[in-house]
Parts: sequence; structure tokens; C-alpha cells
Amino acid sequence: MTCLICRNNTSSKRSFTKLLLLKESNSKLCQNCRNEFMKIEEAHCPNCYKNGAATTCADCQLWFQKGKTVHHQALYQYNEAMKSYIKTYKFSGDYLLREIFASEIKRVLRPFERSHQLIPIPLSQKNFETRGFNQVTGFLDAAGIKYSDILDKKETEKQSSKTRKERLKAAQPFSIKESAALEKKVIIIDDIYTTGATIQLATEILENAGAQEILSFSLAR
Repeated sequence: MTCLICRNNTSSKRSFTKLLLLKESNSKLCQNCRNEFMKIEEAHCPNCYKNGAATTCADCQLWFQKGKTVHHQALYQYNEAMKSYIKTYKFSGDYLLREIFASEIKRVLRPFERSHQLIPIPLSQKNFETRGFNQVTGFLDAAGIKYSDILDKKETEKQSSKTRKERLKAAQPFSIKESAALEKKVIIIDDIYTTGATIQLATEILENAGAQEILSFSLAR
């Protein structure tokens, strides 16, 4: 199998034991590329999964001071490898890259499919037409996870081009689609959690519409 990032062969020497136990890897990455991605370590913020923060991080303290709550989980650190991956996936249109973390996303979200409504962060219509796909629903489709595409987003300046201060002061870009059915327990899904501003804006809309338990998840933090 070819690595989806470096395009080298991912095959490793097969062992008789692996073949007997049917444990041969079906990884979409070679081992070298896989090693570049760093999982969030055991020492992380208990609220947002910020790596290295064993207690409540400064970002979460700021949200708490504003009367907000944070119940977020993430899988990977937003290091250079992840930054490059997200850039290529989102902005270069390499849709096959959605498959790389599918099994891990499935492992985390599958247990919530029946108890919670999974809601992906949407793109504006302009960005969707330019890109051709929503990177978040791409992750979920690759993982075979059911979701409810009930949010709309109006055109705003890209989060990646904003300063930290601008992100925290962002105006409400989201709305709930007409006739959309919102459940009481939801999980907001995004690709990256930076300051938490996007999740908080989506949370505000969903709370006002009647959601009572709101969790969130992202691939990277």
C-alpha cells in the first residue's frame, strides 16, 4: 500500500504470527510519516485536551471567566506535521487524506452515535464551492460515522488569517437550518481546536435552540 503523504510503500515485513492473528496493518501511512504525528499526551488540560497542561489551561480559564463551559476532546497535537497535513487536505484539495485518521476517529465517536447527535462545523457556501468539500464531514464519511448537517455558516474572514485576539472576539457566523431537528445531547465536530472560539460560537447557537448537553471533538488541538 502507498503512503498517502510521502507516496512511499507502507508495507513492512510480514510475520507468521501477524498473519495467523490477522493483525496485518492496513495503515494509510508509512511508519516514518506516522511517527511525525504526535498524540496528545497523558498530561493535558482536562477541559480542552491542550497538551502539557495538567490542570485547567489559560484558554479554558478565560472561557470560564466569561461564564462558558468547555467539554472538548482531541486526538493529536497541532504540530508541524499536522499543520502540513491539514493545509494539504483542506487547501490543496487532496480528498484522499480524509482516510488517514478514519479508524481513530471512528473509535472515539462510534460509542456516541446512539446517545448524541453529531454536528460538524460547516463551511460558508463560498468556501464550500471553492474547496469542493467540507473537511470535517470528509473525516466523518471516511470513518463511517453518522452526523447531522444542521448548521449554516455565513461568509467571514478565515480563522487561519485571524490573530488570537480577533478569533476570541469573532461575531456569530452560525445559524441552524430551517426545519432542522436538534436533539438534546450533541457533539460538535471540528478539525482543529485553537482558542475554542469556533466551538463556543456553535455552542451558543445550539444552546439557544434547546440543546442541553454539548460536547465537542476535534482531530487536533
